[in-house]
Amino acid sequence: MQKDIWENEYRKQKLVSMSEEPQASVKDFLRWLRKGEEKSKPPRQPVSLENINVLDLGCGTGKNARHIAGLDAGNKITGIEISETALRYARERDLLNPEPSKQITYVHQSIGEQFPFIDTAFDLAFDVTSSNSLDEKERAVFLSETHRVLKPGAYLFVRALCKDADKNAQYLLKHNPGPEKDTYIMPDLGLTERVFSRDDFIQTYSGATIGKPLFTLLHLEKETHYSKVADRLYKRNFWVAYLQK
Repeated sequence: MQKDIWENEYRKQKLVSMSEEPQASVKDFLRWLRKGEEKSKPPRQPVSLENINVLDLGCGTGKNARHIAGLDAGNKITGIEISETALRYARERDLLNPEPSKQITYVHQSIGEQFPFIDTAFDLAFDVTSSNSLDEKERAVFLSETHRVLKPGAYLFVRALCKDADKNAQYLLKHNPGPEKDTYIMPDLGLTERVFSRDDFIQTYSGATIGKPLFTLLHLEKETHYSKVADRLYKRNFWVAYLQK
């Protein structure tokens, strides 16, 4: 069901953006990693973005993967994506910049299934508004698998849908409720999405909801953007989080 919805979405593009520009919050996170922080306790050392293995969870058409590949010739990026159509677009765009694209590998599957990677294979992972469409069973697999394949001390970037003070989220939860807690079904798309309160987000990514220690929260902020759905703009809130294994 979810696969069919995403296939249809990438064919008709009512929700997803086909822009090649990475989100500003992704670029901010990469700058944050490089900068380090002397005044933190303990001091946070700068992170090199060279010769790293990166996992892009729900990579879509590959814009973030291509951006990270372009930072250093030694970077290796693996993108997981459920939509064959999205991956076709990704590979077509890769051909326009073939050198860094040689550093990218795509895996066609849901991020809510067991990953085909060995333990501690990655230095960095991104979930850019992808896992919010998983159900709770899939999310538990997603969290456990993401934790498993990241190296000790590795970082995870998450951008997720925010419930707090979001009028559109509140409207959809009331008028188009989904089957699980804080989910709604997107009109005309049939896509079920999960929104998070601040406390729910922290509980989920800490591992409290599955009874397993997962990630330490280093940074959490709420961002407001306008999302375009079927040519209409909606004001939406998002959580942007930096986490560490």
